Amino acid sequence: MDKILLIDFGSTFTKITALNLCEEKIIGCASSFTTVETDINEGLEKAIENLEKKTGKLGGYDILACSSAAGGLKMVVSGLVESVTSKAAREACLGAGAKVVKTYAYEMTKEDIEEIENISPEIFLLAGGIDGGDKKCILHNAKALAMCNKKIPIIIAGNSKVSIKCKEILENREVYIVENVMPKFGKLNINPAQEKIREIFLNKIICAKGITKINNLISGILMPTPVAMMKAMKLLSEGYEEEKGIGELMAIDLGGATTDVYSIGSGYPTESNVIYKGIEEPYIKRTVEGDIGMRYSIEGIVDEIGIEEIAKKSNLSVAKANSRIEYLKENPDFISKEKEFVNLDFTLASKAVEIVCRRHCGSRETIYTSNGIAYLQKGKDLTNINQIVATGGSIIHLDRADDMLKNALFSYDKPEILKPKKANFLVDKKYILAAMGLLSQYYPKIALKIMKKELRIK
Repeated sequence: MDKILLIDFGSTFTKITALNLCEEKIIGCASSFTTVETDINEGLEKAIENLEKKTGKLGGYDILACSSAAGGLKMVVSGLVESVTSKAAREACLGAGAKVVKTYAYEMTKEDIEEIENISPEIFLLAGGIDGGDKKCILHNAKALAMCNKKIPIIIAGNSKVSIKCKEILENREVYIVENVMPKFGKLNINPAQEKIREIFLNKIICAKGITKINNLISGILMPTPVAMMKAMKLLSEGYEEEKGIGELMAIDLGGATTDVYSIGSGYPTESNVIYKGIEEPYIKRTVEGDIGMRYSIEGIVDEIGIEEIAKKSNLSVAKANSRIEYLKENPDFISKEKEFVNLDFTLASKAVEIVCRRHCGSRETIYTSNGIAYLQKGKDLTNINQIVATGGSIIHLDRADDMLKNALFSYDKPEILKPKKANFLVDKKYILAAMGLLSQYYPKIALKIMKKELRIK
């Protein structure tokens, strides 16, 4: 087959990309509002209709798809210590493309279980204790989960010495045992848990999302959109065979419901007087900010920055800024060229970029020792990253993308935040990066070449 159609069912928009594989080029791209509240096919059909207006009638295409519709893959995790095994469990979920809505540390209470029932996650990841270490916490939490009235798939990824015992406690539940996410203190082992999360997503979660209605059309894999993005960024960074990559990078996906940030790089301290604190960070890291989005989660930006600051930056009165923000929240498919909305969208997007990059990048604090000043680093040092890839509706549709993305860079006002000091901005103007992640499963070299061409990388 020399033609392929790549579909991304996003939380706000369904994006489609048609490719000619033989010519290694994009035939056309289009999008439409994701109709997850009614029938996801409606948005897809509209997107195809929009595409066919540009390309003519489609036919004879293989189809691959990914999805973050209906909020994506919602997970809850638990571990022993918040900064150690709970963090390791969280990293495993995020790297598998999930949205972690709650993290528990230590022993869960009856109130915690009631909260989990209200959250109704699609998967629960039960971790805690290194192999041969603490057993009490994970056993207690297994017993607590056994009392949960919601039948949630549970992945056990904690102290391997009691994994089987935990499964026995959780009898009559859907339970999976994988390797410990932290078998030794400070050492991550997140791949087994990630593979199981993706397996459950493919086998079960997509059915609940209604995407099985189009299974007769899809001839290939289906994965969470963030996984497709991670695959694209890994390929773009590392290259494939003789086709070179662009090296370590950071990527921002500014969505309507959430904003994801990715970094490909070690993030180790770059100076001799810096001491690393905490567990190691994954080389390929994803963070997802569920409270920061340009439509559904627009209030998160307002809460973080303040309506007065947003109104001032947008040249609007506070009252008018509030009314415009409320309208955008209630009409997530709305895109306007009206100056007031454009200014507001630009301000919100700029502030969103600033917030999510601050949260993703590592930080360091000054300490005083007998040998002089030293620093404690937590998280990844991304100051030497010199490539920032950006995608998302507001980044693509608004002008002045470079001005918006400057908020991702290091600020001497907040020198403790280890954001990139200087970087090229590579904007995904056709919204193809998730599509290229899908394509990379079968045609990695073609996917890489198209990304480099579309991002104008020489």
